[in-house]
This record gives sequence, C-alpha cells and structure tokens, in this order.
Amino acid sequence: MQTRADTQRLKKRKIALVPTMGYFHEGHLTLMRKGRQLGDELVVSLFVNPTQFGPDEDFETYPRDTDRDLELARKAGVDVLFMPETPFLYPDGFQTFVNLNDLPQHLCGLSRPNFFQGVATVVTKLFNIVKPHVAIFGEKDYQQLAVIRRMVKDLNLDIDIIGAETVREPDGLAMSSRNAYLAPAQRTPAISLFLALTKAKEHVAKGETDAGRVIAAATETISSHPDTVIDYITICDPNTLQDKKTIKSPVIMALAVKVGQTRLIDNMRLMPPETA
Repeated sequence: MQTRADTQRLKKRKIALVPTMGYFHEGHLTLMRKGRQLGDELVVSLFVNPTQFGPDEDFETYPRDTDRDLELARKAGVDVLFMPETPFLYPDGFQTFVNLNDLPQHLCGLSRPNFFQGVATVVTKLFNIVKPHVAIFGEKDYQQLAVIRRMVKDLNLDIDIIGAETVREPDGLAMSSRNAYLAPAQRTPAISLFLALTKAKEHVAKGETDAGRVIAAATETISSHPDTVIDYITICDPNTLQDKKTIKSPVIMALAVKVGQTRLIDNMRLMPPETA
C-alpha cells in the first residue's frame, strides 16, 4: 500500500481515502463517490478496529460481509480496497496511541471512554500507510469528524478532511451498519431519533433559544416509544462540542439512544432564524 501510494504521488496523482469498518451501505457509497470526484486514486480502507470497542461492546458480532463489500467497492469505482489484518496494525508489543485532551470528553466519549483513542490512533496509522491528500468522513459521526479534524490540525498533517452529509433511509433513519441489528418492531422507535431532531430544528427555526426546553421536547419524543433508552441528548458548539444553554448561533444537536440492544447515534445542525 505504501509503495503504491508513493508511486501515485510521484505521478502527481491525488489520493483520496475513505476509512470504513465495512458492511457497506449507501452512506459508505456516497463517501466513495465523493472520493471519486476529489481524487485520481480512490482508496477505501476496511478494518474493524478492535481498539475502539469497549469490553462489553459488539466487536465480535459487528456486521461483516467481505465478498459483498468487494463487489460494491468495484461498482463504486474504488481503485484499492485496503484490508489490513489486526496483527499488522497492532503487532505484539504495540504501545503507542493518539489521545486528544478535550474533544473526547463530550457526547459519546463519556460512555465510551476508549473509543476516540482507538479512532485517532487507527486513522493516524491509515494516513501514514495510504498517504492521502484528502480523506472523507460522514457527518453522522459528528464527534469523530471533529476529533479527526482537530488531530490533523494539531499534528500538522498535510491532509484535507472533508465531511459528507448524513445519508438517511426514506423514513429518516440515519444509515448505519448497526441498523442490521434492529428487529422489525424496533424500526419505529429507531425513527424517533430523526423525529426528535426534526422537531428541534423546527422549534429553533421559529425562535426557541432555550436549549433545555428543546432537549426536554426531544427526550419526550424518544421516551414515548418503547424499547428506547437515552444515553445522551446534547446541544453543543459545532467546534468545541461544549454544551450550549442558549441558542443564539448555529449549534449541533447530537444524541445517542439504545433501541433494544442497538446503540444508535444521530445529529442535526440547528439554525436560529437570524442565522438561517
């Protein structure tokens, strides 16, 4: 992979990278199409990264279908599907990790304390191996995107980080590989995340400035559905992820909810009327 990357760079060809954990859906394919537009050489990495899973999380059962992913990548015009083995990225004696001080101390980082250390470390390694000029990430994982942007800036990495808009199912559910876990009866509770965000967006657009009231309304919407357990609902600064009590400028509303045993995340930008 590094040899190929060096060759592409010597030819002045622009390398675009889309990092994934596989089990491709339309959200992944949208990122690939974006990468196809932005680069001469499109590399998609497929690696289910063990260091971003907690001890009681779903690393062993995370959806996998390599043959299907290969075919979808071919159809999307991917030049290289890079699939490293775990011992290659984390050999015996591995002890070096990338940590950020503040951004992981919000949102998902509070209930998944090792998650962003794992993300930052594996993405840094992928950057060093694939040597991209540009990398594309989905905005559904908003905190992850913020962490990677901050890491790239802090470490002076010469890579453009592009965020791509969340891709949704026709009913509004944000596309995720973990949606495969949902039973048919859990679909309506899962859609409540999107409904809560949409209502919040409408309230703020009409002039609501009290973040607490917006969060309370979203909590009521989601909690009214069976089989839902809210991890967090937060309205925060788009850059620092610090909580906002008053909405006077564009903010991010982010939430994580367990529907049955499936943990779903989603977010939406809320725009006060004077900034819309």
